[in-house]
Amino acid sequence: MLPDRPHDPRKAPGRGTRNVTRVLVLAALVPVGCVGWLGWQSVAHSSRTPTATAPASVAKLSPVATAVPSARPSAAGRPLTGKVVVIDPGHNPDNVNHPSQINAPVWIGNGHTSCDTTGTSTDAGYSEADFTLDVARRVRTILQSEGATVVFTQDGNRPWGPCVTERAAIGNQAHADAAISIHGDGAPAADHGFHVILPAAVDTGGADTLSIVAPSHTLGVDVRSAFAAATREPFADYINGGTGLIVRSDLGGLNLSKVPKVFIECGNMRNSTDAGRMTTPAWRQLAARGIAAGLTAFLEAGH
Repeated sequence: MLPDRPHDPRKAPGRGTRNVTRVLVLAALVPVGCVGWLGWQSVAHSSRTPTATAPASVAKLSPVATAVPSARPSAAGRPLTGKVVVIDPGHNPDNVNHPSQINAPVWIGNGHTSCDTTGTSTDAGYSEADFTLDVARRVRTILQSEGATVVFTQDGNRPWGPCVTERAAIGNQAHADAAISIHGDGAPAADHGFHVILPAAVDTGGADTLSIVAPSHTLGVDVRSAFAAATREPFADYINGGTGLIVRSDLGGLNLSKVPKVFIECGNMRNSTDAGRMTTPAWRQLAARGIAAGLTAFLEAGH
């Protein structure tokens, strides 16, 4: 999924316990490529963030003109009426045509990363960016039917990006009750399953996630449980001992968020079994139901 990696049309490998009790959450209600399997290795065993100082010149955010909120519903009695959810479809199908823009460095509090990345794809060429946008739109439909106001970071209406900094800023400016970034991983072909990425405690260089770490963890657990129940996809067997969760401090979309936020890697697009599911519209609808059910559980609990 990784939004924080340099341009690479085949994105390097990405980032769940099979023995963890799966809670069937709202099954009836029942979506960056990979976050870089090699990239998280050095941080996966620690949630602490090294001290860093922001440079004198920090890249300015571009205008948040692409945030397109849905009309706030008027019907009463829907559980998410009054709630704002930001959905971040990972990557952009046209990033590959804008290498200079997406490779531009941006500051994420504890270091620099690239503005965005191309994302991954299946071996047959189905791109992560197309997958995430399709799942995100399906989630939006479900959440709107429950009364939520939904804001997208991009809806296929931008030539590239946006940068990970702007993706975080859109959620912050919307004062979202919850935000989620939807991805597909690009791990080695033998690896399979899904996982949810949680923000680490980062308080340096202009980033401060201390207030969102706890609610984001709750959100992540809710999404993990509901997604597993809806899709029957196993927790990733190659991430953090198969727990389905991992904490990361190298993702700008999390480091710069001021609202509860998680990433979900819906499956490994390089694995033939996962790819077969992810390219099927019916499974993408199940994935959307799982994501929506997890968000609903979190928001109905009053977080």
